[in-house]
Amino acid sequence: MFHWPKRGDGSDAGQAPFRDIGDLKGQVAVISGSTSGIGLALARSVAACGGEVVLNGLGDPAEIEATRAGIEADCGVRVRYHAADMRRGDEVADMVAFARRELGRLDILVNNAGVQHVEAVENFPSDKWEQIIAINLSSTFYATRAAIPIMKAQGRGRIVNIASAHGLVASPFKSAYVAAKHGVLGFTKTVALELAQDNITCNAICPGFVETPIVEKQIADQARTRGMSKEAILKDVILGSQPTKRFVTTDELAGIFLYLVSDLGASANGASFSIDGGWTAQ
Repeated sequence: MFHWPKRGDGSDAGQAPFRDIGDLKGQVAVISGSTSGIGLALARSVAACGGEVVLNGLGDPAEIEATRAGIEADCGVRVRYHAADMRRGDEVADMVAFARRELGRLDILVNNAGVQHVEAVENFPSDKWEQIIAINLSSTFYATRAAIPIMKAQGRGRIVNIASAHGLVASPFKSAYVAAKHGVLGFTKTVALELAQDNITCNAICPGFVETPIVEKQIADQARTRGMSKEAILKDVILGSQPTKRFVTTDELAGIFLYLVSDLGASANGASFSIDGGWTAQ
């Protein structure tokens, strides 16, 4: 839980509102793509702050169950898993409904599921294009559409879409991913405007490169596509984009996420938060 630093006299009087950043007791979050990487880090941050979580994502069933049970035991909150295929709108909607059935409500929706494929446009496989648009963009629509009535009935809600620096700028060989993430930002703004008077916010986080399985796979794909070594891709292409020359950490993403879902984040709406080491400042 977030703790505001004490003053020199040992008191923290006047800082009570800031404690809300780290208090999610009684709240329920659905986080797509949360069996690894960014999604798992956000799920753990919710549970660590007392919130309950519905996990979703791919992986070995035994490993997913171990992860679910581990978070539940460590944090003393209920954690569930839903195996929705993000390519199927009906399954995505059922994942959202599952949260209310199992945990009684839905306060936070995180649209995080994502896949990547690296290839020149002229050679880009049609099935990969359709897959990326479905998982990275369309699932965000289906989950949000299902969540809005629940949040309206509760009188409050927080929707956080995990976009990317590639929602703001482009890179070669990532046409479907870039198109999908630009679409996520446009969708975020529209939802924010529609729900502005319903005490429901919708924002996007735009990370730079984070050390996750999807990025690890990109290193090999970029090396193949560009005809470079993996070491050169990491130094000159992956981290070459970020002036800090280091990966963004999942803890850094969790920090802005916890602000956005807190009451202090109520006036952040329709915004895109760049957490990219200065990439998009160039």
